[in-house]
Amino acid sequence: MKMIEKPKVIFIPYPAQGHVTPMLHLASAFLSRGFSPVVLTPEPIHRRISSANLGREIDFIPLSNGPDCPDASPGDFFSVENAMENVMPSQLEGILLRAGARVGCVVVDLLASWAIRVAGRCGVPAAGFWPAMLASYRVINAIPELVRTGVISRSGRPRQPESQIFLPEQPVLTAGELPWLIGTPEAQKGRFEFWERTLERSKTLRWILVNSFKSEYDHHLIGQNTSYKRRNEEDKENGPRIIHVGPLNKIHADTTLTKNPSFWEEDRTCLDWLKQQKPNSVIYVSFGSWVSPIGESKIKSLALALESSGKPFLWALKPAWQESLPKGFMKRVTTRVKNQGKIVNWAPQREILKNDIVGCYLTHCGWNSTMEAVECSRKMLCYPVAGDQFVNCGYIVDVWRVGDRVLGFGEKEVEEGVTRVMEDDEMGERLKKLREKVMGMASESDFSFGDVFVEYFD
Repeated sequence: MKMIEKPKVIFIPYPAQGHVTPMLHLASAFLSRGFSPVVLTPEPIHRRISSANLGREIDFIPLSNGPDCPDASPGDFFSVENAMENVMPSQLEGILLRAGARVGCVVVDLLASWAIRVAGRCGVPAAGFWPAMLASYRVINAIPELVRTGVISRSGRPRQPESQIFLPEQPVLTAGELPWLIGTPEAQKGRFEFWERTLERSKTLRWILVNSFKSEYDHHLIGQNTSYKRRNEEDKENGPRIIHVGPLNKIHADTTLTKNPSFWEEDRTCLDWLKQQKPNSVIYVSFGSWVSPIGESKIKSLALALESSGKPFLWALKPAWQESLPKGFMKRVTTRVKNQGKIVNWAPQREILKNDIVGCYLTHCGWNSTMEAVECSRKMLCYPVAGDQFVNCGYIVDVWRVGDRVLGFGEKEVEEGVTRVMEDDEMGERLKKLREKVMGMASESDFSFGDVFVEYFD
């Protein structure tokens, strides 16, 4: 009997931890539904994840960053962009042409939109992937209207930095919280052009798979190039169809990934330290893997505020950022006598958040971290830094009401914020209900590939 070869689906994540992780979960979910996943990442990332026992039936192919930036850091936005735009397209084109009809679809992280054009040239259907919540996609999708109405300039700068931005069915943002406003004015302009280019390329997509779940705020989308016109998700004429496939951190638990993929080695000694603490007492602090969290002066302020609180804390802080800690701080808080704090370079976050010892999660509000906190029923103290984090914070604090926001790291601000979160029992009850809702929706998400891709795989 002739064996039928599984259709190949090529996955192209943006090369950063917060993007690669959900894309690998997505690839694993495709695998469980009868597809043969192939994940393409730059060589430095390929080396880290391909040997990490992430699922033997997932293939990994490295991409070169090119001779000018062979080890481009995920944190170097413009070096990564240069490699994506000028070096990687020819490599992907070669892969697609050699594979021929065996490739049924390319799934492209929207931040890696260069691959959309390559798939089009090779005649391979492409689906987009948005690794964050739908609300943050709406903000990007609203760029043409924000320009047209004069909220932002043609270069993406807010006309009035403190003005409020109202999008349909979403929490309010200030103009200064727009996702591309990171770094110097020149860097902000470059990031804005990046998003405009991404939007233009995404118009050709048939679907966008969103690592989010349906909620009362997700009934409608902002139409492409319309004046915030609402349209039903099934209306494909004005843009890609949005398909909810998340939260992928929940789907991951039931698929073939044997561990949560990480670019860095986890320091598991912190789990033993946690066992020495009382239930609901520890402040867990992490500002994610990519964007420098808060700057040198704020790291010092936060360190002193944590120490002053007298509460035990576990802080995931990379070595380069640990250099900003106050003199003598590490010695004072980690002595056997005091044993107040534990600082690690990189933490096994899911295992930490599952532990009832943790009473408060001080977070930058990255989407993966937010969903892990909801899954593990951990209340959040929010300090968004950049990108989609302000949108996520709006949902955490104003819509779901499962966390609070801290505006600075003064001793009084941190102490009061932690107390509000740890002692708010009603917040805990809302979080339990949200968790039940989100985890239930993960099982009922639009993950019906038979309906979505059948025309290409018959």
